[in-house]
Amino acid sequence: MAPPSRGFTLVEALLALAIFGVIAVLAYRATASLTEGEARLSSEAARWRTLETLFIRFEADVRQAVPRAVRSGVDREPAWLGLVEGGQSALVFTRAGSEFAIEPAPAGQRVGYRLRNGILELAYWPHLDHGDNTQPLVYPLVADIDSFRLEYLARDGGWRDRWPSLGEDDIPRAVRLSLVLADGAHIDRWFALR
Repeated sequence: MAPPSRGFTLVEALLALAIFGVIAVLAYRATASLTEGEARLSSEAARWRTLETLFIRFEADVRQAVPRAVRSGVDREPAWLGLVEGGQSALVFTRAGSEFAIEPAPAGQRVGYRLRNGILELAYWPHLDHGDNTQPLVYPLVADIDSFRLEYLARDGGWRDRWPSLGEDDIPRAVRLSLVLADGAHIDRWFALR
């Protein structure tokens, strides 16, 4: 007589389904964790690319600084004007113009950096010499900034939080930029100008 064919019992089938269910849940959680990690890394990489773009732009601008004062209405502004407003730095300076572009003016351009409502802004004045009511074109550069501080290296080797200082050159020797991001990260960059 032939041995009876044996199939799976109900208990064995349920046990196999339970094991398959546990494996499926573990696989889903691993995939979700990888996806969340990739999204977090992508967001962090985008943030650092934005900051690096800021540093490249800032360095390009300050390295083109020229010692040309400007007229603002009836007043004169120094070539490099570093202020502290409400505990945050603000900078306005004259930058050399492009020799190839018709606009901005080939003679140069007035450029500014400031922090407003957690956003670091870049300001461009349409002309070097301008009237009292002339407003700059303002572009947001980086958001989620808690603190923006600039310091300027003087001839005596000391750092100043305002420029110009008495008896110093029109343009400082170097600039130290300090950012504190909304998440508490602190970034310092130094830029040599001369």
